[in-house]
Amino acid sequence: MTKTATAPTTLEVDGRSIALRPLARADRDAVLAFANGLAAHDLLFLQRDIRNPKVVDAWLDQIEQGQISSLVAVEQDRVVGSNAMVRDELSWSGHVADIRILVGEDCRRIGLGRLLALHCLDRARRDRIEKLTVRITPDQTGALRLFAEMGFIPEALLRNQVRDARGETFDVAIMALDVERHLSQQRVYGLED
Repeated sequence: MTKTATAPTTLEVDGRSIALRPLARADRDAVLAFANGLAAHDLLFLQRDIRNPKVVDAWLDQIEQGQISSLVAVEQDRVVGSNAMVRDELSWSGHVADIRILVGEDCRRIGLGRLLALHCLDRARRDRIEKLTVRITPDQTGALRLFAEMGFIPEALLRNQVRDARGETFDVAIMALDVERHLSQQRVYGLED
């Protein structure tokens, strides 16, 4: 794995200038605008609806308490993507972190999702996290392919796990990555710093 640029940084992605920086309380309204611009189906894999201001406030509180690490991708003062790495160090699964990646419709298929995911992998390495998990609805084929290419493997399919506002249920796939095994493979092929 080649080490990704440390945030904050500005990157040229497919001819676009996108800044990556830690999510801060000042981003609250921009994050809400971003979330409200996404299709509701794009949010189903999240545990909470980030279109709700109380949920975003709780997210920001957890960042300040060190429970979540999160970046935003900003293009011309508009949030176009975000990541979050959620870990409960006091739980039985303190060695595991769940990652969440969101990319706006107009920024998909340019590598931004992969970049946000790689930042999570770098952070996991620094924080000595042993396992990463990601939740995806099975119809998100681009996200499934991205995580499979990164070395994540399917571990579970939770049938009818989430329900949208219309009452329709959807499955959620869980994929996981053994961080140390992944890093060992990268070292063997000379791809890790």
